Amino acid sequence: MTEQTKVNADLQQERKKCTFNITELTNFIDGGPHMTEERRKREEKVLKEGIHIEEVPSEYLSHKEKYELAVKKACMLFKLIRRWQEEENTGMESFRAVLGGSLGSAILQDGSPLTLHYVMFIPTLMGQGTVEQQAYWVGRAFNLDIIGTYAQTELGHGTFVRGLETTATYDPKTKEFILNSPTLTAYKWWPGGLAHTANYCIVMAQLYTNGQCHGIHAFIVQLRDEETHMPLPGIKVGEIGAKLGMNGTNNGFLGFENFRIPRDNMLMKNAKVLEDGTYVNSPSSKLTYGTMMFVRVVLVNDMCNYVAKAVTIATRYSAVRHQSQPKPDEPEPQILDYVTQQHKLFIGIATVHAFKLSADWLWNMYNNVTAELEAGDLDRLPELHALSCCLKAVSTADAAESVERCRLACGGHGYMLASNLPLTYGHVTAACTYEGENTVLLLQTARYLVKAWQQAAGGNTLTPTVSYISKIYAGRRSPPWDNTIEGIIEGFQRVAAGKIGLSVTNIEKRQKEGMSYEDAWNMTSVQLSQASESHCRAIILSTYNEEMKIQAASASPELKKVLFQLVDLYVVYWALQRVGDLLRFTSISERDIEQLHRWYEDLLVQLRPNAVGLVDAFDIKDEILHSALGAYDGRVYERLMAEALKSPLNAEPVNRSFHMYLKPFMQGKL
Repeated sequence: MTEQTKVNADLQQERKKCTFNITELTNFIDGGPHMTEERRKREEKVLKEGIHIEEVPSEYLSHKEKYELAVKKACMLFKLIRRWQEEENTGMESFRAVLGGSLGSAILQDGSPLTLHYVMFIPTLMGQGTVEQQAYWVGRAFNLDIIGTYAQTELGHGTFVRGLETTATYDPKTKEFILNSPTLTAYKWWPGGLAHTANYCIVMAQLYTNGQCHGIHAFIVQLRDEETHMPLPGIKVGEIGAKLGMNGTNNGFLGFENFRIPRDNMLMKNAKVLEDGTYVNSPSSKLTYGTMMFVRVVLVNDMCNYVAKAVTIATRYSAVRHQSQPKPDEPEPQILDYVTQQHKLFIGIATVHAFKLSADWLWNMYNNVTAELEAGDLDRLPELHALSCCLKAVSTADAAESVERCRLACGGHGYMLASNLPLTYGHVTAACTYEGENTVLLLQTARYLVKAWQQAAGGNTLTPTVSYISKIYAGRRSPPWDNTIEGIIEGFQRVAAGKIGLSVTNIEKRQKEGMSYEDAWNMTSVQLSQASESHCRAIILSTYNEEMKIQAASASPELKKVLFQLVDLYVVYWALQRVGDLLRFTSISERDIEQLHRWYEDLLVQLRPNAVGLVDAFDIKDEILHSALGAYDGRVYERLMAEALKSPLNAEPVNRSFHMYLKPFMQGKL
């Protein structure tokens, strides 16, 4: 800020109260001062181009105009990134730096039609293509000579990949695959950029050779003419329509009618089809999980960014907004002074840190397991798959709840699109269903947990993230409750193990009563999904606590104190949220719960002076935050009025509908 006078006085006071160095925390979040410097330079570079500036706010545009603006902005943004790559000789890092942070969503606020090109199309080519296929396709895709997307989900099938209906039948006479959508429900539905942006696509289809089905495989398919962009004969493609959010993403549908592609367009790093139609099986069917797991891992990190935005907006607004008069003859307090408001917001701040450390931990594990896969070692793949499933499910559900809580914490003003909270909610709630619907993903994790329980029962050694099951299985009796952070985390492990054990018992009991395993599983599925959620909750709590001890080791005493107050708050908050589970599976007492309540309330008091400092440390520029309520200067009311005046309805004092309808109606002449 150039002029201190322009900053809201309440916010200035809040910043003076802060007990730690805000820049130190920003560096901690970014991974070091050099990383902060790099990020800020990148943001400055992009924002200087002015791509984010809109003469008419996009919420006032038609659906078609929104898409056209999104394409224009996406082209400008990626042209800029390509220029950097040439100047700085960087690879995919430049794209990930923009797409993986808050910057991309600041410029393309309602989604980008090019995201899937980078997040799914290129990674799938790299992960599932042969060396020759990569040499031909990756360069073209990377240079944006072609634009791709990834088509898996169909109108009738989503998460159940084996149920997909699109067929790719090999014709040995012409050495081609013939793609067909045999039913309406076989139409591909949802891929971003598919409708009018992409001219190529990776299509997941049922492979048929020599009259036999070999299951789902990936194919590179050209959709549109490279010059005219017209759909090719046999391709039926279009847009699926308006959605709750992400209306710039250009989600599309795709159908095939005897559409032929060369044999070489099947991605053949793993399974192959020879010229005569002979099918050569993949060394492991699990090798195709890579791309989906990559996206789920990235999603956990994305959730941090969205929650950080929402909680920054709501916390700054809560410092500026004054409401009610609890004490007669005293001025209206800041709403941030109400403990209920602190209860809504501080957990959001802690959640960002918990997710960030969990995302980094998961990313390291993903890279290690991927390296092992390349060397032919598949041992840790099931564990990573189970973790990426439940962490994606829990982080997206928690993020949606956090953003909505922030919106409600801002009262009526939070409902304004100018707050940027509704748009942010549209992004996070979409993530609850894409890349695997959350309940289905929790049940995927449950399959792994049931096997782990059975292995523990057989005395086998378990993988690290489920090793607590063996310990709890061996000593069934619950020890005395330990009202410490470590004690609570152990309590959560007991809850998870208890729920897994009960689920296994119920499945076995139902089977003894004559049910098939599948029916017994279905009847127990509510308990199984809850067991997965509890397992994931234990993992996040444990990871947050352990990783913070490592990461904060070199922090200043002032910062370390606040960071561990956030860890304590997060763990105690979830203990109080899951108190019923703890009563059921541990020896916690009513007195212990009372102490937890007191501890939690004390933590809110301790964190209160640092609330604004903690969100300032997320270091989100106003242009990226894009919120009238959350700007750094706190001039909420001036900004809300300025945004209101941008409405096209305010361009003229009398709207034509008055003369056309209202006046005749009021005069009884309609």
